[in-house]
Amino acid sequence: MRRRTAAWLAWSVCVAILLILASSLLLIVLGWSTPLPKGWTPWRDQAVFIFGVLGAPILGGIVASRRPENPYGWLWLGFGLSLALVQLSEPYAAYFIIVEPGSLPAPRAASGLLEGLGFVVAITLLPFLLLLFPTGRLPSQRWRPVAWIVLAAGATGVTLGPFLSEDSDLIIAVVMILIIASGLSALSLVVRYRGASGVERQQLKWFAFAAVLLVAVPIADLLGLHRLLGDGLLWTLLENVTLTGLYVAVGAAILRYRLYEIDLIINRTLVYGPLTAMLALVYFAGVATAQLVFRALTGQQQQPQLAIVVSTLVIAALFNPLRRRIQALIDRRFYRSKYDARKTLEAFSAKLRDETDLGSLSAELVGVVRETMQPAHVSLWLRPETSSKDEEPA
Repeated sequence: MRRRTAAWLAWSVCVAILLILASSLLLIVLGWSTPLPKGWTPWRDQAVFIFGVLGAPILGGIVASRRPENPYGWLWLGFGLSLALVQLSEPYAAYFIIVEPGSLPAPRAASGLLEGLGFVVAITLLPFLLLLFPTGRLPSQRWRPVAWIVLAAGATGVTLGPFLSEDSDLIIAVVMILIIASGLSALSLVVRYRGASGVERQQLKWFAFAAVLLVAVPIADLLGLHRLLGDGLLWTLLENVTLTGLYVAVGAAILRYRLYEIDLIINRTLVYGPLTAMLALVYFAGVATAQLVFRALTGQQQQPQLAIVVSTLVIAALFNPLRRRIQALIDRRFYRSKYDARKTLEAFSAKLRDETDLGSLSAELVGVVRETMQPAHVSLWLRPETSSKDEEPA
């Protein structure tokens, strides 16, 4: 397929998926004024979910049009299509069952077909999104059985799923096989990273960073941290933001846009994440302690503003010392070579201020370059001194 034809096809599929999502949003808008019974997802949350799906077809269109030879972009288009079908199922059922009942025949069956088909296709493509990242090829021939098992299970689910109920043994077995295959495919990224270097390793870092953020949200949800954000809307928005972050990270990795900045992003995340948590803990602990002391001394329930002011000043005073300590800890633990190189350069700079012997400085400079940059060969050339007579023009 020529590049122009591939680009036209990729964007056509992308537009078709976006039209499906637009149809879902239209049904939500039309039914917004009609309250949904208990057990149905609110219209508001359904609308937010749509924006979490938007990135998948757009990512697939960009990658498939620019790298048509890499199947990875086409996989994202298929994944986006399956998510769009799942997303369409609930607004379709809600509108034609509750808002306009009887306007279409069998809306519940049609909604179930859309949801079931989209779900099976999505969990069939998920292992391949992990197995084929970022080159579009398997990590090695040993992963071929996993790929064939996923294809067989997915084909079984797509073919027989519409004729079976959700709780049938066959459908449950297919789903379990695909979930286990997804876990094995995630391990393939670890295997690929251990054998990768250069550009491919940076690409895997982008994916891993976004995936960690994406997985952290449901884990935090299980721990009950979603209560800190009040109602479920803000938490749903956070979930969609992390999902969008995955799309951006995959696009940056495949297209190699600002690829090597991932090390800086990871470094800053490792530093400012614990720093923010520690400062927040100090702040709330300080405010709570001040409130208890004030209540014990005065018997009043209202918290003085002075406690908030003092806690804020403590946070400002602790920010830079804590940041430097955490930065040093992260550098020693995860960026040891850069940490050692910086310490070597600092030691050389200190010696440069005190040492006057040129021979000693030359040997020290060669040693510093060899230790920090680790080149294959190091040599130092010094320009010979010239007399004032030689410097005069002829």
